[in-house]
Amino acid sequence: MQVNFNPTSKQALAYLKLRDNETTEIGYGGAAGGGKSFLGCFWVFSQALEYAGTSWLIGRKELTNLKKTTLISFFKMIDSLGLKTEQILKMNNQTNIIHLANGSKIFLMDMSYQPSDPLYTRFGGLELTGAFIDESNENEIQAIEIIKTRLGRCMNKEYNLLPKLLETFNPSKNHVYHRYYKPFKDGKLPSHRVFITALATDNTYLDEYYIEQLKNSDKITKERLLYGNFEYDDDPSKIFEYDKILDIFTSEYIHQVKEQKYISCDVARFGEDKTVIMIWEGYQIRHVKVMPKSSTKEVKEMIERLAFKYGIPNSNIIIDEDGVGGGVVDFMKNVKGFINNSSPRETVGTKKIHNYANLKTQCYFKLAELVNRGIIKAHEDIPNEIKDLIIIDLEHIAQKDIDKDQKIRLVGKDEIKEKLGRSPDFSDAMMMRCYFELFMRYKPYVA
Repeated sequence: MQVNFNPTSKQALAYLKLRDNETTEIGYGGAAGGGKSFLGCFWVFSQALEYAGTSWLIGRKELTNLKKTTLISFFKMIDSLGLKTEQILKMNNQTNIIHLANGSKIFLMDMSYQPSDPLYTRFGGLELTGAFIDESNENEIQAIEIIKTRLGRCMNKEYNLLPKLLETFNPSKNHVYHRYYKPFKDGKLPSHRVFITALATDNTYLDEYYIEQLKNSDKITKERLLYGNFEYDDDPSKIFEYDKILDIFTSEYIHQVKEQKYISCDVARFGEDKTVIMIWEGYQIRHVKVMPKSSTKEVKEMIERLAFKYGIPNSNIIIDEDGVGGGVVDFMKNVKGFINNSSPRETVGTKKIHNYANLKTQCYFKLAELVNRGIIKAHEDIPNEIKDLIIIDLEHIAQKDIDKDQKIRLVGKDEIKEKLGRSPDFSDAMMMRCYFELFMRYKPYVA
């Protein structure tokens, strides 16, 4: 069967990567209107058609959306090729499997997180040749990682096919940013992975009025969906302004007279979490010490060495008291212990508590206030890799259920860890610094 494919230049580049013998993970898109779904559907269909008896997956966060969007693109793609759908495939709406006449299969998969299946064991029986995940940014990274383990299991050796994964997405500050965009921007993508940017303006088949609509949108929508700018986020629940986060590292800090110094420490609890110790001079992060998972004794000794070096009294030291950190607090005299889920408290000089769910939320909103006012800064000697981690952490701090009439609470640490693949230790260490702002009698001068 002869199939005529007339791709855009960006689709053609991606298709070459999808057919080569080197690349196994392809990220494509980065804006609206770049022909993402068409590319993914054509690749899966053409491969299934060319290699009889193979198995492929088209996944999206929710099956209902997949059928309303991606599957419609799939059948439009077949029509655009001049093919008769009923002659080459059958769709089973009960099993959600597309059967081709040559014995190949295309599975339509709901990739959403399900409390009854937290480890995605429903993917365990899949034996796939390759997979296309549409709107990958909407999915949890764990789901994608498990799908990757199911690739290369159906006729790959027989046909000499690499286990390929195609992910298409719009700009988002989650795993697609950290796995594709940021390494691409920094020139550090691993050799098996590529990222191909495709904008609406790259798609010659796109209706010109669609681009005009994007041009007339608000600034954030234009930056993300027209220009493919990953640095902008339209989530109203985020409590830190992105430009103000960058100002932490790009604006000079003005030292005040007789500024007090502090230590805030987020202690590793389990797994790959790290202990993060921050040294503060007033509102400036002067130094950051990162320790792999360490004993309470090692953490205690490190804090004591740093306190001695920078001349910081124990009363200006605050340590995460949950879990392992409680042991560090017990071993040290006159330090402050921070319990995340303890009740919010009255701030100094007022009777006001606010409607916060817990102390951690109260301190994070104070930190957001200081960051968004341009008060928090970082010393120029802070390493770039630490700066990047701080930026990422702060961007992921968001208010939970913002539209509900309830106590103000934040998205849980476990949920953030699911997105980042690690704990937000750096922002937590910054958050604890605000304990002294809210509850201690002395506060550094702010102009």
